[in-house]
Amino acid sequence: MTQQREPPLRPVTAGLSSERAAALLTETGPNVLPAAKAVPRWRRLVGELTHFFALMLWAAAALAFIAGMPELGVAIIVVVIVNGIFAHVQQERAQNAAAKLRGLLPADVSVRRDGRLLRVHTSALVPGDAVVLTAGDRVPADVVLAGASGCAVDESMLTGESEAVAKASGDSAWGGTFLVNGEAEAVVASTGGNTRLAGIAALTSGTESPPTPLALELRRIVRLVAAVALAVAGFFFLVSLLVGIPWRDAFLFAIGVAVALIPEGLLPTVTLSLAMGAQRMAARNALVRNLEAVETLGSTTFICTDKTGTLTQNRMNAVEVFTADGYVRITGEGYQPDADVEGTGTPLAIRVALAARSASVGRAVLHGGEWRAEGDPMEAAIDVLARRLSGSAPEDVKPLRRFAFDPRRRRESVIVGTTVFVKGAPESVLPLCGDSGAGALGEVDAMASRGLRVIAVASRELPGPAQRWLESPAADVEEGLELLGLIALHDPPRPDVAEVIRTARGAGIRIGMITGDHPATAAAIAREIGLMGSPETVVEGFQLPEDEQILGALLDRDGIVVSRVSPEQKLRVARALQARGHVVAMTGDGVNDGPALQEADIGVAMGLSGTDVAREAADLVLLDDHFATIVAAIEQGRATYSNIRRFLTYHLTDNVAELTPFVIWALSGGQFPLALGVLQILALDIGTDLLPALALGGEAPGKGVLGKPPERRHLMDRALMFRVFCILGPVEAAVEMTAFSTVLFGGGWTRGDPHDGGLLMAASGAAFTAVVLGQLANAFACRSASRPPWQLGWFSNRLLLWAVIAEICVLALCLYVVPVSAVLGQLPPPPAGFAVAALAVPAVLVADWVYKRTGRPGKNAGQPRGVPAIHRT
Repeated sequence: MTQQREPPLRPVTAGLSSERAAALLTETGPNVLPAAKAVPRWRRLVGELTHFFALMLWAAAALAFIAGMPELGVAIIVVVIVNGIFAHVQQERAQNAAAKLRGLLPADVSVRRDGRLLRVHTSALVPGDAVVLTAGDRVPADVVLAGASGCAVDESMLTGESEAVAKASGDSAWGGTFLVNGEAEAVVASTGGNTRLAGIAALTSGTESPPTPLALELRRIVRLVAAVALAVAGFFFLVSLLVGIPWRDAFLFAIGVAVALIPEGLLPTVTLSLAMGAQRMAARNALVRNLEAVETLGSTTFICTDKTGTLTQNRMNAVEVFTADGYVRITGEGYQPDADVEGTGTPLAIRVALAARSASVGRAVLHGGEWRAEGDPMEAAIDVLARRLSGSAPEDVKPLRRFAFDPRRRRESVIVGTTVFVKGAPESVLPLCGDSGAGALGEVDAMASRGLRVIAVASRELPGPAQRWLESPAADVEEGLELLGLIALHDPPRPDVAEVIRTARGAGIRIGMITGDHPATAAAIAREIGLMGSPETVVEGFQLPEDEQILGALLDRDGIVVSRVSPEQKLRVARALQARGHVVAMTGDGVNDGPALQEADIGVAMGLSGTDVAREAADLVLLDDHFATIVAAIEQGRATYSNIRRFLTYHLTDNVAELTPFVIWALSGGQFPLALGVLQILALDIGTDLLPALALGGEAPGKGVLGKPPERRHLMDRALMFRVFCILGPVEAAVEMTAFSTVLFGGGWTRGDPHDGGLLMAASGAAFTAVVLGQLANAFACRSASRPPWQLGWFSNRLLLWAVIAEICVLALCLYVVPVSAVLGQLPPPPAGFAVAALAVPAVLVADWVYKRTGRPGKNAGQPRGVPAIHRT
């Protein structure tokens, strides 16, 4: 605790004594936000190893050991553990959002104790402490201002309001906000867990993200696969008993069938595919914090976006000045003083700008070769306007008295010499200006219709000496004004935002602006960038209906603007749209956005301008803050969804070929030998299929991905299952059994003969080879649901080429490395078996080409995901 030099503001209170502060600290506790209970890392890891699919694999491993197949059991356990660890490492990037709120509080603060100004750590503040704040300081707790001079507070992190709020004595300020202008002395009202900031932290941490569409789909597929595996296993158990196999052997055989039907490689393939999609998004400045968000973003049907800093640059620019002599138009970039000035009445325009600047507590400064705003962006824009009109930097004006901006009066004023200068909202200033104000109403409407923010500037010569007015109330000082002119400001949208909005709408995505800003400002920006819908719908937060169904019906329209929303109302917006069947993406950058980002199907935070809370609550962080990055991420998300369908088709085709030998064995009453064993099937699922499946998961987005609405269909829909179970799977299985039979019958085997071990192993090797080669061709066929591989280019997916090479190497390993082939129960097939097995490549490619060329049954079975069916017009 160190003593500090007294600031210019006159002391209002001596503050607490050190002894009283120490006693209160013991009573109330330190001024820190409560830490949310975090789930231990070991529990998160256990969760990755014990979800439904993992439990099914654990059961399969246990059954494999029971069935006397320890090699199979060990292999499945390795798959579960490796995938669990990988998924855990990927998800550990997500950290608790509420904990990051502590970073919003300053480390030290100036406080009066024992009649002296001291510097103490914020954690030592207690209710009743007198803190001294100057421009740039962050408010360390919830306080009540005891004295204020030109004080304005940026509350955008809590309220979403882009304008700084003027504060006077008796007003409250919230912990986590900060002073933009002026200085103040305040008395601490609430600390730690009793602050408003802590309330929002609790709201964020208490909001659980809903399951993603991908999670729901995978859950559905896993349950379907489990049901099919158990049903088929039960069927083969009964068949085995009917053909005279002892019940114990029949039971073990059924266990083997169930294990064979479980796609052990599906979960790691999905996880790695999502990771690849996340890596591609990161290369395009979109950081994914939750892997499943990759696919969810592609499923988005409604984007709720804020305004300031997301759609606009938050860089005010004064573009027009209206005076009695006419219009002056200014063309300039940002806060650069150089600009082109056109129009009549420039001398009066200079007077207007200087008068407005005299009440300003913000300015433009040259920093590192770049002109930037210091203080409020609007005030800095007025400072730049004065520079541009006068051609030089105006002298700083020291007012004798300042009447700070008041949200109720919506204006501010200063006394300079014997003149009072007033600026504020036209509806507040013009009524005080008599005839000159009434004559400007049309000009205000004209400026507003062009999407400009208008400020009225007026003045008055005070009678008598200025000192007599210094103690007068603002209402007396601001009487009988004469209008000097109007200043129109523009907060420029991001350069590419209009095109991005058109692209998003072309992709079947609805967009709504959900902001804490003023409704007129929000509506003007929405019109300028083409976001506003038709008919125009602009509502304020307090106007949102309480009934959730009515609220959803109100919100579920493209181009809606909702202004003045609170954190709780943003939550209601997300929930209402989700109840209408939408997959909701919510953008945000402030503390107030945290709960809604967590509630939405996918939260999108700004990486440059956003707060830690928003970034930690979000699933996706835009590293460049560009709205266009959202569309790029949506494109990759849709590609990832298509890729999951690609390798799901690939996996299921393999399962048809793997199940066929068991079906033929059952239909023959056990007289026809099994073409494949359980360990061979596991080798196919993990050894040969995994890399091509991963390569399909890395397929680049195709053309026209954003030219249509997102598809509302299951991953396993009618089109996919028809292609798998009626085209690709049967063709691959036919070649497999033909290769097996060719070797078996070619070696002299006839029905009823005892199985020759060497002949059966060679025939099984031919079947194994046919499935591997068929899957090789299938990998290329699955790259597109409508085009054959030669139209895509055989070398356009280099990762797939390396995967196919690796697949061939694994095939050679399984056939010619004796220890491996012995464990799998197979031998290299003779030349005739190889020749038949090789036919799997052209057979699969030709069958797939005929299917794509003659029309794909079920291709229109999916329903557009852009708008729920019951709400489409």
